[in-house]
Amino acid sequence: MRRVVVTGIGVICAIGRNSREFARALREGRCGISRIDNVERYDLRFENGAEVKNFDPTGYLDPKQADMIDRFAQFALIAAREAVDSSGIEWTPELRDTSAIVTGSCIGGQSTENQGFWDVYKMGRNRVHPMTIPKTMANAGASVISLEYGITGPAYTVATACASSAHAIGQAFNMVRSGMCDVAITGGSEATFSHGILKAWEAMRVVSPTVCRPFSRDRNGMILGEGAAMMVIENLEHAQARGAQPIAEIAGFGMSSDAHHITQPSPEGGAKAMQIAMRDAGIGPDAVGYVNAHGTGTLVNDCTETRALHLALGPRIRKLPISSTKAMHGHTLGAAGAVELAATILSVREGFLPPTINFTEADPECDLDYIPNQARCAGIEHALSNSFAFGGLNAVLALRLQK
Repeated sequence: MRRVVVTGIGVICAIGRNSREFARALREGRCGISRIDNVERYDLRFENGAEVKNFDPTGYLDPKQADMIDRFAQFALIAAREAVDSSGIEWTPELRDTSAIVTGSCIGGQSTENQGFWDVYKMGRNRVHPMTIPKTMANAGASVISLEYGITGPAYTVATACASSAHAIGQAFNMVRSGMCDVAITGGSEATFSHGILKAWEAMRVVSPTVCRPFSRDRNGMILGEGAAMMVIENLEHAQARGAQPIAEIAGFGMSSDAHHITQPSPEGGAKAMQIAMRDAGIGPDAVGYVNAHGTGTLVNDCTETRALHLALGPRIRKLPISSTKAMHGHTLGAAGAVELAATILSVREGFLPPTINFTEADPECDLDYIPNQARCAGIEHALSNSFAFGGLNAVLALRLQK
């Protein structure tokens, strides 16, 4: 099977409008969490989120195009453009015909759907935006990327809750590795901030009223975020033939299902996905130099993931640096796997490991090295990026970083 490399990355989220800004914020440990601006907070029990502040889509898209696609699809296209531009790829008719697009999104165009329901049920209007259906469809991000570049190969969207974009990247990785296609644009996007979605998360009682403190003893919940990360991946020979410089190599992919509980995670399921990813990459625990944890900041998730890390990596885990970048950019739901894989690649590429910010006090049940508060200089070769979703669906990507 062929080796698969990342040749371009694009990011837009609360701590960066592009990959360069994003990497700088990760190094500085910058927090993108603040009071939510885009949604009325009058009846919410929490008021903070990780928004892309002052976002004007017409700064990136013409007004007609911006009006035709939901915010989450706008993010997808913006990130894809940066990824494609940074990869330096040139689209020939043959390449357009054989390239793939695989994206992930958990909720799709819920902002548009929420607005439609508001207009009909609250405002008593008898019609909604004429593009409501195509704006709400979860595959809108993949579709607008296809339209942008004229890509006519396989294009689809994966929806597996918070593992959506990790599963999407894993699927694209397998397609390129197997020879089904030479190139894929892959990643995920999400626009979380609509009133109905926030009320739904409020009802679960897992959102912090303050900030996200993954693995810290006084953690009190997750913080929702929004944004997108997209990557151009291709087989190594294809990249070399066109003179592209790989940023990193996707070396392995593991996925599993807990078959345990619809919302409560299982350490055995997460551990299994990590073990499969390492086996697929042809590495053992001793080769892993860093883990980007799912690390949501909830009481149950962080303890369970810690146990999963012990199960998967054994004694090695005591010497392994781990962090959750969600404390900076929030939990971007279906985009989380892509945003956090991008965080891992960009950080390690620049010689540092991103911190777990807002960390205050060690939890005896979370007894590992979580890189508290300050980025750490490091040169590593292999890393894992974890994504564990409601429904017990786990996806882990293994990276080999180019030296």
